[in-house]
Amino acid sequence: MSTLEDIAGKAKAGTLYGIGVGPGDARYMTLRAAALVRSVDVLAYFAKTGRQGNARRIVSPLVGSGRRELRFEYPVTDEIPSGHPDYEAQIAAFYRQTAEVLEAEVRGHSSVGLLAEGDPFFYGSFMHMWRRLAPIVPVEVVPGVTGMSGCWTRANAPITWGDDILTVLPGTLDEASLTHRLAASDAAVIMKIGRNLAKVRRAVHAAGLIERAIYVERGTMPDERIVPLAEMDDVEGTYFAMVIIPGQGRRL
Repeated sequence: MSTLEDIAGKAKAGTLYGIGVGPGDARYMTLRAAALVRSVDVLAYFAKTGRQGNARRIVSPLVGSGRRELRFEYPVTDEIPSGHPDYEAQIAAFYRQTAEVLEAEVRGHSSVGLLAEGDPFFYGSFMHMWRRLAPIVPVEVVPGVTGMSGCWTRANAPITWGDDILTVLPGTLDEASLTHRLAASDAAVIMKIGRNLAKVRRAVHAAGLIERAIYVERGTMPDERIVPLAEMDDVEGTYFAMVIIPGQGRRL
């Protein structure tokens, strides 16, 4: 009988892997991702200070004792607006230093798996490593189930029908931009909710979409929460939350 590694392949020395670990439930990881988590020499991941790191938590069932790990703690997350010069300076320096550490590991012939929530190429920190390292060391990107896919599935809400056009928006946009783009959308996903929840709710209401909007918090995770946005009276959401607005296109 074939093993997981026989089917999905093992890690190669001297390679950096950007491993998409899916939306939160380890059972939604791909075979390739699971096999690499088990076979890389070094597991690397990003985390907020004082937190386990969501990507690391997702893969916990696959990680045995004694594994070598690299934890990279963000110097700042949502304490400063992302467009602020101090935020950009601190994060840019952090990514530069992180890339240097990863490069040294790979050039030392280690296989390194850098974990990424959802898909590595979708609003992920891994992209900043890929941009710096792909031109100079071997890098393989392993796609993952996106957080939004996990959320609309758990909400039992097909997102696009027929010729519906899906718009994906960051909740960090200003309210007027959110409203304008939502009003022109058949279906939408609004990410990066957090402290932007009240603004997002106003924009969705102004665009005439409040009755279709669904708030999903920690989708596929043990403590997930799914409620109509119209019923939300919270002042803030969480980092792992999004609003989905299903389309109403052609249904046969």
